[in-house]
Amino acid sequence: MAGSVRRNLSLPLPRRPPGPDAEPPCVPAADPAARARYWYENELGWATVPGRPLRLLTGVRFDVLDVPAEAGAGALRHLAPGSPVALQGGRMRLLVAAGSAEELPEVLDWLEWSAVALDLGVLGAGGSMEAPVAPPAPAVAGGFGEGPGSVQGAAVWLRPPGPEREAGASLPALPAVGREGSAPDLVRLLDTVAVRCHRLRLRNQPLAFS
Repeated sequence: MAGSVRRNLSLPLPRRPPGPDAEPPCVPAADPAARARYWYENELGWATVPGRPLRLLTGVRFDVLDVPAEAGAGALRHLAPGSPVALQGGRMRLLVAAGSAEELPEVLDWLEWSAVALDLGVLGAGGSMEAPVAPPAPAVAGGFGEGPGSVQGAAVWLRPPGPEREAGASLPALPAVGREGSAPDLVRLLDTVAVRCHRLRLRNQPLAFS
C-alpha cells in the first residue's frame, strides 16, 4: 500500500500570512489579494491559480482532505503543531502530503471504510482550494469563528503554516522510506476522520419508523 508513495518533499521555511500592515516589496499595499498571492508564491513556494478569488494548486506541495469541521476537529490531535489546517463555512481542509489523494481509496479499503458513504472529499493533482487569507477568530461555544475583516464564507486559516517549521515535514503521510518518524501518520488520521464522519451521518440521518 505505502510502496507507491516515495516522496521526500522539500519546502522553504513558511511564514505567517501577511497581516494588514505587511507590505511585501513590489506588491501594491492597497491590494490584500496581491499581497497574499506574493506570500504564497514567493515566501512559501506554493503554486497559485490565475484569477480571483485566489486559489492554491493542490497535488504539487500538498493534497487536501475536505471534511465536515466537526469531524476534522476530532482529528486535530493526530496532526503536528505545524500542520496547516483551513476552514471554510462548515468544512475543514486538512493539508496532507502530496500524493495522498491517489492513496486514499486503497487506505480506506484497507481500513474497511470503502463500503460506507462518508462525507469526505480529497483534492489532489489538478485540483485547487480557495486560499485562506487570515486566521479565524477564537472559537465561540465550541464553534469556529471568522477572521477579523474576513468575508462571510471565505476560507481562513485555523492553523496557518508556521514560521519555524518546514510545512512538508509536518504534513500527514503514509509510512515511507526516509519519512518514518518525520510526519504524522496519514492512516491514523484517515481512520479518525472516517469514524467521525460516520457518526455525523448516523446522527443526522432521519429515524425510520415502521
